[in-house]
Amino acid sequence: STMFMFSWYVLMVTIVILAIVSWAMMTGLTSDHKSYHLLSWSVVEIFWTAMPFSIAIIVGIPSMRLIYLMEEKQPIVSVKTIGHQWYWSYEYSDFNEIEFDSYMIPTNELKNNEFRLLDVDNRLILPTDVVTRNLITSLDVLHSWTLPSLGIKMDAVPGRLNFVYIQTFKSGLYFG
Repeated sequence: STMFMFSWYVLMVTIVILAIVSWAMMTGLTSDHKSYHLLSWSVVEIFWTAMPFSIAIIVGIPSMRLIYLMEEKQPIVSVKTIGHQWYWSYEYSDFNEIEFDSYMIPTNELKNNEFRLLDVDNRLILPTDVVTRNLITSLDVLHSWTLPSLGIKMDAVPGRLNFVYIQTFKSGLYFG
């Protein structure tokens, strides 16, 4: 939720900047008063140098805080996700080495309430209100592990171990 609020914060800062620039352009274009010596004023030069710096500080400090908040989580559950061609393997390392493969259900075997290219035979089950670390890798080619409704997308690269922290606040069925 902190990431969500930060994106709205950056959007509001961007809208304010856009409004100020649009107002300045419109008043400059529609004004009959032309001041040619305005471009050499040192006050104006200080303003248009200090303004981008202050905007960078306004956006930079919260983003740095957010980066450090993302790294402070202590996972209770760890899941290793391994991408294979045409299926995913999942390993719960905290619970007596539970492992299973998850294959996509073929289109001709889907029931009416199942989603094409999104539903699988064995679903990954994650606890609610618990920080879960998902370690993602691949054994053969590049894959993309994603849960769009949670805003999560992570690449599975052969020979590299990526991770993402997941914490769901609502129980439910998430497709990706």
